[in-house]
Amino acid sequence: MLNTKGLFIILLNIGIQFISNAQEGIDYTAKDFIKTVQFSSLQQNDGFPIVALGEKFKLKFDDLNGDEADYYYRFSFYNHDWTQSTLFKNEFLEGFDNLRIDKYTTSFNTLQTYTHYQLDLPNNNIQFKVSGNYVLEVYSNDDELVFSRRFCIYDPQASIQAEVFRTQNMDRFKTHQSVHFTIIPNNISFRNPKENINVVLLQNQQWDRMITNLKPQYFNGRAIEYRYEFPSQFEGGNEYFYFDTKDLRITTPNISYINRASLYESYLNIDIPRLYSEYSYAPDINGKYEIRNIMVPGNSDTEADYGYVYFSLASDYNLNEEEIFIYGNFNAYELNDQNKMYYNPALEIYEGLLLLKQGFYNYKYIMKSGNQLKKNAISDSHALTENDYQVLVYYRNIGMQYDALIGVGKANSFELQN
Repeated sequence: MLNTKGLFIILLNIGIQFISNAQEGIDYTAKDFIKTVQFSSLQQNDGFPIVALGEKFKLKFDDLNGDEADYYYRFSFYNHDWTQSTLFKNEFLEGFDNLRIDKYTTSFNTLQTYTHYQLDLPNNNIQFKVSGNYVLEVYSNDDELVFSRRFCIYDPQASIQAEVFRTQNMDRFKTHQSVHFTIIPNNISFRNPKENINVVLLQNQQWDRMITNLKPQYFNGRAIEYRYEFPSQFEGGNEYFYFDTKDLRITTPNISYINRASLYESYLNIDIPRLYSEYSYAPDINGKYEIRNIMVPGNSDTEADYGYVYFSLASDYNLNEEEIFIYGNFNAYELNDQNKMYYNPALEIYEGLLLLKQGFYNYKYIMKSGNQLKKNAISDSHALTENDYQVLVYYRNIGMQYDALIGVGKANSFELQN
């Protein structure tokens, strides 16, 4: 067995961050029978929707009880930092919410019965009046919160040009990436931009590694430039592990063997901690997942089956103060008892079990100690890692009561600048 004891007993300087209040309590799933919550634009499989005002997007999810229960949806509005906005509902919504989701179908020809729900937004009953941060909440017939997910709507009043650079700080040259960007107003004149513009930087659409409170650095005509060295740095992290269960009857790369019980069981290869390993590029989808099924050609929404996936991480040392979680967009990056791993001293591995719908999944392992996340303590961090970055620009003009999202920029570190 590989000696990984040093990995867990060394206090790491990389990969440690405080858990953001912006993450806790917003992207939340209260019921364990709710699975595969997919919330994205129509054009691409996003971690969450970032759409233009009036653009279509959709919510999909499964109820494993399979009893065609009634669910209702509501919306709330937030400031740029995800504190509750003071706007009344009729100031950001046109129409009525708290309506029933009436588009649902029972699964067909699956071992695990489920009801699949879909909500298309905006629709005839509800439209969004302003840009900014929103949260969609889904409630049961008993008015219990079932789950909630955030999304962003922007009104393109500014263009955002963004690039990813290798940091010039030698202590972080091999481990970090820095985001530089420029805001160019289209049809708007900024008043007091140092106070009225707020910027949020995201890596791979993950709110728990959000960077904010950046002030404009340079003014170049009408353009506003942010070219910070340290405040806009992210750890590069590492490429995600992956597996593919599009066919539950056969093994695919990274799946060791398959077992058929009441449901299919897929046993993944034992993953080895990558701390101190050299970086090796491996294509991934940056923590996301895609539902797909080739066993029965048809509609994967209702004909893809569920199966148990067994995860294992090599370690000859049992953590006492640290917890290890399986981490990915499959559950909106939540840390809970379902994706927590437990140590098996007989096999010298950490083990985890998840019930997942057929598809292609990215995942990684992270540590949690108290209120700290050590996101790269197991995977290590490299400046060469491929990451997606999002730049969200909010503007609150004088007299406005909300933070309008006026522009969204995107960059990828694949073409890293020096």
